[in-house]
Amino acid sequence: MRVELVWSPQAGDVQQRWLEVVEGITLDAALRGCADFMAAHSQPLGQLRIGIWGRVRPLETVLRERDRIEVYRPLTVDPKEARRLRYAKRGQPIVSRHRPKHSG
Repeated sequence: MRVELVWSPQAGDVQQRWLEVVEGITLDAALRGCADFMAAHSQPLGQLRIGIWGRVRPLETVLRERDRIEVYRPLTVDPKEARRLRYAKRGQPIVSRHRPKHSG
């Protein structure tokens, strides 16, 4: 069975591998079987945030055909703060896209 493994060791660098694994394999075993991935991470797997198709999952999760395993890096800055800083740098106000309140 094939699963996809995607991780980003640093900003702007995305690594992707297709892994051939046996049916019934866990997320933990699949990651440990990928030498490229294990060489790139010094942290124990239990300390990493790992998900399947955008949802964080425990390492005991059994994989299914064509699952996409994603390893998430910790955020270096709060996304809301980053947006505020980008707008401040441009000198533009942050525009809200909320619908105006209905009067009546």
